[in-house]
Amino acid sequence: MRLILEKRAETPLALRVASPLLAVGLTLVSAVIIFALMGHDPWRALHIYFVMPLSDSWGLQEVAVKATPLVLISVGLALCYQSNNWNIGAEGQFLMGAMAGGWLAVATHGAPQGPWLFPAMLAAGAVGGALFALIPAVLKTRVGANEILTSLMLVYVAELLLDWLVRGPWRDPMGFNMPQTVTFSPSAVVPLLLDGGRLNLGTPIALLVVAVMAILVGRTLKGFEIKLVGEAPRAARFAGFSEKRLTWTVFAISGALAGLAGILEAAGTVRMLQPGLSPGYGFTAIIVAFLGRLNPVGCLVAGVFLAVTFIGGENAQIMLRLPLDVTRVFQGLLLFFVLACDTLLLYRVRLVGRAVA
Repeated sequence: MRLILEKRAETPLALRVASPLLAVGLTLVSAVIIFALMGHDPWRALHIYFVMPLSDSWGLQEVAVKATPLVLISVGLALCYQSNNWNIGAEGQFLMGAMAGGWLAVATHGAPQGPWLFPAMLAAGAVGGALFALIPAVLKTRVGANEILTSLMLVYVAELLLDWLVRGPWRDPMGFNMPQTVTFSPSAVVPLLLDGGRLNLGTPIALLVVAVMAILVGRTLKGFEIKLVGEAPRAARFAGFSEKRLTWTVFAISGALAGLAGILEAAGTVRMLQPGLSPGYGFTAIIVAFLGRLNPVGCLVAGVFLAVTFIGGENAQIMLRLPLDVTRVFQGLLLFFVLACDTLLLYRVRLVGRAVA
């Protein structure tokens, strides 16, 4: 007897709904086992990870702050993945957007500034991320380079460029030789929405992006083109759609949203540029995109869930003395289970007997 995977003719709706829920459930079961093996009460640890971040106003604000970049990046990645373009370099596009927008804040520091500065920083961040994302898109369409490798390798380019800038030409001369820029002036930071917390204008911007992308994907010809090129490229060519132009479009949109997330993080949460600006948002957003079923609204829900794990991990560091890497283990397990459960969407497992010679 042996197990085989038999491709399904169609995927039942119940499986599409149950797959991400099953992945989350399996991740929680794994978390219980890991906590028990580490000598901690699993139920107390789960409460600290997943309940405490939602138990007060401060925690809810922090979840929203963490979810904002995850949602922005994942919505753009979802467009790429739906069209069968594999952008793995959102982390680099995030950093490039932060640098492009942060350049305006650094260049105008100490000079007269006005209300134009913050919108200009957002635009510069989006353009910087889009241009950086177009590099693997052009390499794919012009010379056939694998966009997975090129987009991933460009992450290191962005990280090293940021490191060089904050240690060299952009370093704060009054910063006690720390690798960071000057603290952004009040005109160059994201406006806060509530006193006593860090919730800022970035969260409504992310919600607006989700609404616009949901309409784009579900109600427009471009959304139909994205799905058709991803699912049936030959039929898309017969319909007159250009796979090359679409590749450029989805990479540009994805990079622009990642760059927008980058400048919102730099100007909203950190308020300067420094190494380690991102705790891995660009890579975590890949999990968010798949957990959200490559749907903008699903990415919003999944982004909030992953943000809870970030805040819960910080709580566990303080209360349980657990390393923050445990959070990354959970996120990795979640991605593994999401991909494993997705296999059940596409294939049916069958037990067959061995053929007799």
